[in-house]
Amino acid sequence: MRQAETWVILGASSGVGRALAREVAARLSAKIILAGRDLHDLEDTATDLRIRHGVDAEVIGFDAAAPDTHAEFAARTTQRAEGPITVCFLSAIMPAQDAVEVQPTLAAEMVMVNLAGAMVVLLHLANALEKRRGGRVVVVGSVAGDRGRRKNFAYGASKAGLHAFTEGLAARLRPQGILVTLIKPGPLDTSMTWGLPESGLALDPRRAAGAILRATLRGRGTAYVPAIWGPIMTAIRMIPAAIFRRLRF
Repeated sequence: MRQAETWVILGASSGVGRALAREVAARLSAKIILAGRDLHDLEDTATDLRIRHGVDAEVIGFDAAAPDTHAEFAARTTQRAEGPITVCFLSAIMPAQDAVEVQPTLAAEMVMVNLAGAMVVLLHLANALEKRRGGRVVVVGSVAGDRGRRKNFAYGASKAGLHAFTEGLAARLRPQGILVTLIKPGPLDTSMTWGLPESGLALDPRRAAGAILRATLRGRGTAYVPAIWGPIMTAIRMIPAAIFRRLRF
């Protein structure tokens, strides 16, 4: 049986990516393409989706840090897709701020994955969606991109760039009826944040995935996850720079 739509999840071996795939399979019965570097892990998830939900699930290798492969990836992915395509970009790395300050080349690696890689692959996929005259794009950023905090400003800078890119991509694609949703989660309980001081406040990946899916289906332009981060970040953005620079968080 042909599926009504296809969801392409980039970074599907992350905790939230895996949870999102399960939410989509359970609620939409869409075809799911899982993309990432850990093919064994992705195939395990795909097998689970096929057995548990009876959906068509495929695996395609994807490396955000290898932009020279992104054109081929976009072509292969769209060829395998059925119906309207929803592209979800979740790939990210977050080295600790103190590690970046000791070894600044880590910042370049982070920007390649979190920003440059996202830009290249999403531009290729945007071209493909325009040719198909429809679809959706979901980009997972971070509240860290709203303002440069002392404790994670390198990571925040990569996400701030991603936010600006996503805003422009949304403007470009809207005339073709392609909606772009930017998700700004607070700390997430994943391997990327394990052991960090703030991880005790982190959101469970399953709850985050449910919120991402709801925001996408509602056609939201920007959504904070959980929603409480919206007013929190509004208040933080209003703090004068002279005061903000003295805060130790």
